[in-house]
Amino acid sequence: MRGDWVCVRYLDSRSHAIIQRVLPRRSFLRRKAAGRDIEFQMIAANIDVAFVIQSCQFDFNVRRLERYLVIVREGHIEPVLILTKTDLVSAEKLDELIDQIRGAGIDAKIVALSNVTGAGIDRLRELVLPGKTCCLLGSSGVGKTTLINRLAGGSGLETREVSHTGEGRHTTTRRQLIVLEHGGLLIDMPGMRELGMLGVGAGIDETFADIGELARNCRFNDCSHASEPGCAVRAAIERHELKEEHLQNYVKLAGESAFHESSYVERRKKDRAFGRFVHSVMKHKDRQDGS
Repeated sequence: MRGDWVCVRYLDSRSHAIIQRVLPRRSFLRRKAAGRDIEFQMIAANIDVAFVIQSCQFDFNVRRLERYLVIVREGHIEPVLILTKTDLVSAEKLDELIDQIRGAGIDAKIVALSNVTGAGIDRLRELVLPGKTCCLLGSSGVGKTTLINRLAGGSGLETREVSHTGEGRHTTTRRQLIVLEHGGLLIDMPGMRELGMLGVGAGIDETFADIGELARNCRFNDCSHASEPGCAVRAAIERHELKEEHLQNYVKLAGESAFHESSYVERRKKDRAFGRFVHSVMKHKDRQDGS
């Protein structure tokens, strides 16, 4: 697992080593496994800061950004939002994108930068502290690999030109741990097309804390924020203090997580029941063989 720390014993003048112990994980990044399998997929561990990257040009999507924030915060990782390709939009457009993020109740730190002009790179470099591990998350083509090359002071990782639509093409095919010259650590990973929610209740609560705060004043404890009388969340939307899209994404992610969690628990029950059945059959067989 990328990011795991281990204790090793060196052999042959430090040319070989044996892993003695894997240290406990302080944080983790995981998602529901892609496809129909209701299972966790661990992505990386012991991450201090996750740089969630979106392009100002083609990739910008607040709803997807909220989805990333849920899995990052569920793993006890600090999120930092990176808006790339600022050289392709006007200053007014950049301000508009940032307003959309803040309007969704997202209070994470934002760094706007350009891999072409270098604007914002120094500010980002200051966030990669010595001895700390950071990872880069985002769709293919938003500039993750180019950004790592800039931070590393070279061009050791392969990059590809964007397509004619402006959308990037997939380059990174495996996770890589890169040690920077000043001692900071970066984990580069492939763009994730699916970000399924599974067991992310705490991440949802933190990402949508504004809705949770309003919900405390709803008339009913089990309010679904749909059409119930006395709903404080609906009242905030009517006052234009909360966006309908923000609420709908909260409902969608919470429902998705609850559905997958229920399926996951049910599968685990069936697995345990099958294990007990196999154990019983084998025990009965041993008795027959011994008689």
